[in-house]
Amino acid sequence: MKLCTVCVATATHDAMSLPSQQGQWLRAAVLGASDGLVSTSALMLGIGAARPADPRAALLSGVAGLVAGACSMAIGEYVSVHAQLDVELAGLQRLEEARGYPADRAGLPNPCHASAASALSFAAGAAIPLLAAWFVTSYGVRVAVVVATATLALAAFGALGAVQGRAPGGRAGLRAALGGLVAMAVTYGLMKLFRTHSD
Repeated sequence: MKLCTVCVATATHDAMSLPSQQGQWLRAAVLGASDGLVSTSALMLGIGAARPADPRAALLSGVAGLVAGACSMAIGEYVSVHAQLDVELAGLQRLEEARGYPADRAGLPNPCHASAASALSFAAGAAIPLLAAWFVTSYGVRVAVVVATATLALAAFGALGAVQGRAPGGRAGLRAALGGLVAMAVTYGLMKLFRTHSD
């Protein structure tokens, strides 16, 4: 009876693993892009508030944020997924010992793939405000462009993630946009305390 239960559970897991993993990959990509978008936009606005006379400072801070954030996401995801892989491998080993024959190891998480996907999704989100503000030299216009672009993109990302999970997209998009606006406003306000007008 125990062996039959194990077989049924394994078959169910094998049948559901592919769509479940596809959903997890999409959610992870949306979250990574949103993280890159919010953090880079807030960083650019904060440095811009501190040094409004130097448009290059905001852009360079955005580039640094993209690179550092992508590296951080990649390392964190690699460590996290590798830990998950170790747990799943230990569970499969116990299952194999109980059944007496090898279990199907297809669909196990790949730390390298997850690390690369996390870094790329973060970089893609971070690139949105950077590209939008790259050729804008006016301080006021640059702030407006970054805020508007980030808000619209966050709303789209939030709605996409909700729709993928079969939830209402409108409210999720609104929450994502409002959360991003709060993060950008807090960073902008705090960094404005360190404002300089010249080098």
